[in-house]
Amino acid sequence: MNIRVTGSRRWSGPWSGPWIWGFAAAALVWLVILAISGQGGGQTVSLALSLAPYLVIVGLGQMLVITAGPGNIDVSVGSVISLAGFVSVAAASATGSAAVGILAGIGVGVLVAAVSAVAILGLSVPPIIATLAAGLVASSITLSMANGFTAVPDPGLRSALNLRPAGVPLLALAIAVLTVLVVALLRRTVYGRSLIAVGQSRRAAERAGIPVARIIGSTYLLSGALAGLTGALLAAYIAPSADLGTRYLLDSVAVVVIGGTLISGGRAVPVGVWGAALFFILLDGLVNLVGWSTAAQNLLKGGLVLFVLFLAGGGDRTASLFRRRSRTATATTTSTGDDTDG
Repeated sequence: MNIRVTGSRRWSGPWSGPWIWGFAAAALVWLVILAISGQGGGQTVSLALSLAPYLVIVGLGQMLVITAGPGNIDVSVGSVISLAGFVSVAAASATGSAAVGILAGIGVGVLVAAVSAVAILGLSVPPIIATLAAGLVASSITLSMANGFTAVPDPGLRSALNLRPAGVPLLALAIAVLTVLVVALLRRTVYGRSLIAVGQSRRAAERAGIPVARIIGSTYLLSGALAGLTGALLAAYIAPSADLGTRYLLDSVAVVVIGGTLISGGRAVPVGVWGAALFFILLDGLVNLVGWSTAAQNLLKGGLVLFVLFLAGGGDRTASLFRRRSRTATATTTSTGDDTDG
């Protein structure tokens, strides 16, 4: 199948403009932290790189879902992370294998996502409703497991997650490789090109012979798998809890949009998820450093997010305006030339 992706929504690659705004915002917040704390910035960056990968993993899955087009979103990821955390720790404790625990967490994410996909594709339930319902079921199971839960995270996996070769967290390096693989998936595979085409125009993709239902279903399964992986790793790094994934729902959507991915679908920017995740982690550090109240923290975070979104959207609007003016000028010149020749 030869799939061509065209138009203003085309995915513009990992080194395109939209990804820069998240990194710029992260750098700005980092400088503010340095100015307030007066301490070296290396430790701050190292801590951010320790926490950001968890948000990047779930953010990459959310990015794929949002890229599938208008209305596609996975609001079950927070519940999946919490449930996967308990299942992963329980499986690792029962088998003595951290790998089995991680696979169990991923399996939980895929299972919950499969329920959502069946509801979306088989019953025509809107994605936000389908994933919300699946998330509520997952949350109920999580609360049941949390009651009297005694298993502890695998110490070997926890030690691996805390490794910092040359001062860089090992997990950050691993998720950087994962990000490269997602870039390759989008650019070099039929699935990736099909996903972009579906996000740009589902009707056109169907007419082109793309198996739209299969692409969308696979995308939700990938999102579930990545959310499950996040839960498995996060539970080993911290500890399993019923609210382990609560903050990751809204944050996973925010890092996707701030990272440059179009909320309307058709353009994915995996590298941008990294910049936006670092921005959020550093922003949390800043508001905790100054000791602001929860209300003030939310106000600052909301204001900065809107500011970054404004900057990110400004370039697209300016370019669009420039193109429209160029076309108008060309049409006017052509019309004048025709009148003169006549």
